[in-house]
Amino acid sequence: MRHLLDTRSLERDEALRILDVAEDMAETQSRQIKKLPTLLGKTVVNLFFEDSTRTRISFEAAAKRLSADVINFSAKGSSVSKGESLKDTAQTLEAMGADAVVVRHSASGAPRTLATSGWISAGVVNAGDGTHEHPTQALLDAFTIRKRRYGADSRGRDLSGLRVVIVGDVLHSRVARSNVWLLSTLGADVTLVTPPTLVPQNVSQWPVRVLYDLDQALAEGPDAVMMLRIQVERMHAAFFPTEREYSRLWGLDALRAATLPESSIVMHPGPMNRGLEISSEAADSPRSTVLEQVTNGVSVRMAVLYLLLAGERNDERGEAK
Repeated sequence: MRHLLDTRSLERDEALRILDVAEDMAETQSRQIKKLPTLLGKTVVNLFFEDSTRTRISFEAAAKRLSADVINFSAKGSSVSKGESLKDTAQTLEAMGADAVVVRHSASGAPRTLATSGWISAGVVNAGDGTHEHPTQALLDAFTIRKRRYGADSRGRDLSGLRVVIVGDVLHSRVARSNVWLLSTLGADVTLVTPPTLVPQNVSQWPVRVLYDLDQALAEGPDAVMMLRIQVERMHAAFFPTEREYSRLWGLDALRAATLPESSIVMHPGPMNRGLEISSEAADSPRSTVLEQVTNGVSVRMAVLYLLLAGERNDERGEAK
């Protein structure tokens, strides 16, 4: 794997390989000593032009548990805030000897520009770009669904036959986009539930069904219900009347959660707006996977960094198999 920029271009076998390597990484994290020497001597740079404590810490933990050196670069208070371009920043990182760059940017396509521009030779991982994609979040979500469904027998399995409902602010959600493409590639049946005002214009080209009634979608007994965060910071217009109205029509409360089959799981990428898109009762229930997703995120990101830095790139130089 040279870069990880999106899930739309991931083949089924590639996605399963990442998930299976993540299984190996997860097993190492149950040991007393969690650190592996795999990426000793490698340097991973977290290049974040947007705030995201959870994602940055998760990537930092993943890199450190593989013994890589980590440099955290925040745009706020840096030369970027003084007008330095993405190109100048990238070339500075190249001069520092970065082996992998984890990029989060408010502009859709920024990680792809970094990966294809020739400015750097490092592998690039997209940690969220604009309203485009967030591939590692979708991978950890798929890992979580697979693990909850198949347990110790999950290795090598896809998600064929499973029904996933994604609820909320699809218009502004890169998590939703990445999940739609990845879950569909893995064989899942995906339904979007959203207010009509928060439906993306090109949704007719997505491999999904769109509903506007959450109760109708839940009555079909989905295997997983993924609640999306209402992204107030990206909303520059009134997309729904009031928060109370949104919660009443599209929020997952204790009553709605109780109608789900016993084996159904409730997911949320975090951070949660409790009482808006999801109630505390639903978020803290035994069927909730919110904390599992955080744990699995480290294993999945360890797998991505491993495949980026310890696999084919070294094979090409004949250093390792």
